[in-house]
Amino acid sequence: MEQIDRQPRVALPRKHHGTVMRVVERWRESGVIDDETTTRLTASISIAPFDWQRTARYSFIIAIFCFVIAVGAVLADELLMELLMRIFNAPAAVKCAFFAAVSGVIFWYGLLLRKKHPHRVYGNESIFFLGVFALAAAVFFLGVAIDTGSGHYSVLFLIASVLYALLGLWFPSALVWVFGLLSSGAWMGTETGYVSGHGMYFLGMNYPLRFVIFGGALTMLGIAGQHVSVQAIGSTFQARLLSMSPQTKVIGLLNLFIALWIMSIFGNYGDMTQWQRVRQYELFHWSLLFGAAAIAAIWYGLKRDDGVLRRFGLTFLFINLYTRFFEYFWDSIHKAAFFAVLAVSFWYIGSRAEAIWNFGERRLQSNNGVQPTPASGRG
Repeated sequence: MEQIDRQPRVALPRKHHGTVMRVVERWRESGVIDDETTTRLTASISIAPFDWQRTARYSFIIAIFCFVIAVGAVLADELLMELLMRIFNAPAAVKCAFFAAVSGVIFWYGLLLRKKHPHRVYGNESIFFLGVFALAAAVFFLGVAIDTGSGHYSVLFLIASVLYALLGLWFPSALVWVFGLLSSGAWMGTETGYVSGHGMYFLGMNYPLRFVIFGGALTMLGIAGQHVSVQAIGSTFQARLLSMSPQTKVIGLLNLFIALWIMSIFGNYGDMTQWQRVRQYELFHWSLLFGAAAIAAIWYGLKRDDGVLRRFGLTFLFINLYTRFFEYFWDSIHKAAFFAVLAVSFWYIGSRAEAIWNFGERRLQSNNGVQPTPASGRG
């Protein structure tokens, strides 16, 4: 007992604690560990009384949003804007150099702070966000300084995306890398719009369809990067690039599914007048594509145990179903009947999934020479 009291204890959130304890119990039942080891492991794991890590994450996110709102309020106030214009009554090139220097100082301070306190992940990333904001201002004033009246401002998004991507890999910082991906999406949209003469179509594609392709490409790159990231060793450029694969996948999924959702409503139409003449069933193939992409994400997420893909797939599958409900059945079918059919269908899917899970449990237990428990009966 003295040995148990002296061993280090690990405090886990309640949800993770339950998962770990079930794993330990399963190991004991299957004979992987003995009763003494089970007792020691159980005694060394406790429930964290409060999830300070999640609190810190949410607090920094709220602080960033409040900062953005504060800046927006300043820009919306005419008196404050007039005062700022008087203070910064200098050529655009000087303003660009000033904000570039400010961003450099902020990034330097953020790196210094991270080196001193590497465990303060969210605080360090929030400092990098301020650097991102200052660098965006520098790029904006660069555009003002070199503006020729051509309206080709998509180049600024390209510059920003390259700078953010390089800085995100150099530090490395997932937050800065994400801003690089967002800027690249903005560049893709504005550049294709400029090339097409600011029309709604580029190579026969409206804006949502372009982002379907853009988001799909990012998603594939992110998934592929996660599969090969274990082979990257050291702090090489390839290793850092592959370490950003989860963020690349998430931004790609956001672009892909939001664009598919818009496509399922508006189709490949860029003119509202044309779209209003089209019957909604003529766009049903886009809804099928949207649903197929969501189901594929769920299936692949279950196969690879990828929670991000599963959650995206489930969320947007429900969004697709509810959108179709409002489009097709809101006025023509009783609400109770619709949801009854939906409930029965998902009950069937759930029962089949439970049967498959129970089959896998029985197979695992039989391989380990353990008698199936009553909970693992026939599905």
